Amino acid sequence: MLKFTIFWFRRDLRLDDNTGLFRALRDGNNVLPLFIFDMQILDAIENRKDRRVAFIHKELADIKRQLNELGSDLNVYVGKPVEVFKQVTTDFAVEKVYANHDYEPYARQRDTQVRDFLEGKGVSFHTFKDQVIFEKEDVLTDQKKPYTVYTPYKRKWLGTLKPEHYAPVKNEAHFKNFAKVSNISKMPSLKQIGFEDVDFQFPPKTWSKEAMKNYEHRRDIPSIDNGTSHFGLHLRFGTLSVRALVKQAIGSSDVWLSELIWREFFMQILWHFPKVEKRSFRPQYEHIKWRNNPADFEKWATGMTGYPLVDAGMRELVHTGHMHNRVRMVVASFLTKHLLIHWYKGERFFAEHLLDYDLSANNGNWQWAAGTGCDAAPYFRVFNPTSQIEKFDPDYIYIKKWVPEWGTKSYPKPMVDHKDARERALKTYKDGISSAPKEKDSK
Repeated sequence: MLKFTIFWFRRDLRLDDNTGLFRALRDGNNVLPLFIFDMQILDAIENRKDRRVAFIHKELADIKRQLNELGSDLNVYVGKPVEVFKQVTTDFAVEKVYANHDYEPYARQRDTQVRDFLEGKGVSFHTFKDQVIFEKEDVLTDQKKPYTVYTPYKRKWLGTLKPEHYAPVKNEAHFKNFAKVSNISKMPSLKQIGFEDVDFQFPPKTWSKEAMKNYEHRRDIPSIDNGTSHFGLHLRFGTLSVRALVKQAIGSSDVWLSELIWREFFMQILWHFPKVEKRSFRPQYEHIKWRNNPADFEKWATGMTGYPLVDAGMRELVHTGHMHNRVRMVVASFLTKHLLIHWYKGERFFAEHLLDYDLSANNGNWQWAAGTGCDAAPYFRVFNPTSQIEKFDPDYIYIKKWVPEWGTKSYPKPMVDHKDARERALKTYKDGISSAPKEKDSK
């Protein structure tokens, strides 16, 4: 009987420079790739025109085409992972299953369930590091504890980095080990998955060397479209290799490399402190009395706060699935500090709309803005949404693009006064923290 090795695509949608796929191809013959549209995830998505689902579908179609040209195939399933593997192990004589590590709480639970099922069937399950340079226990303090402040983590990360850490994995030499198939499977359409196609131009997978070198000087200007890479979507779903991007950044832009390190910092925070998914990293901040006014949240979400930089950012997000990083900080600070609405509500709104939504980065940045996270800065950092315009959009280029009615009678007056809102926030935070019991453990 012909034995198969399964490679399970997840956050690594590429055939090249893919660690788990390389190991599967190197270690076994008849490697049959598969992907699962996980209905436990998709059922929670309300928007049936979700661009991220359409992006995944498009990338899978391209992988399938490449594999078909090699005489192999990509089998695409729809369902719950354990149920899919029950079917797969019935349809094929599966010997081993390979995949890459995933670090989010749901993914860890899912992989444990799949591993338990497979091992019960006598099938081994192997996973590998691929979406990061360093993971889990790779970068620890001298006391063998996880870092909870970025700067010393970055210093240790850079001190640990060697060329072999970002050397590409050369899969192509082993492509002959893909399973040969005589019948090509039919890939489910978006409609069959329960979604609709979208007419949308996704960010390219390339960014010029010149743009990267200029990143440090242009990254805070939201009106410059290529001032940032727009690689977040590709990093989220692994259509670009992080090793290739680190290699590109070294010698081109230390500042852009720092952004990749921030990404890994927040991933290791989520790994070591999974409670941060829904709760503040610092327990004392759980005692803040948030206002959580629904009408205020609606004005923020629809870009009608009367603060043009905030409104421009929110409209850009809803319209494009993207928001400039500088503006993300401003709108997050405004929601949590000016309106005193819990960071989790904003984090969930971003999760619904961001093309590049990544739980660890989104969560980490929202808690950073709210002052509740693992940040050395005190809680009294409150962005002034007006002075931010003077610094980063002084000619109102970005604002006029997204808030064309700005400066007319139809544009609303500011919903809160900055000075009053700031003082209210500082008092509310101080009162909440002072009422909290003494911190015992941050895990």
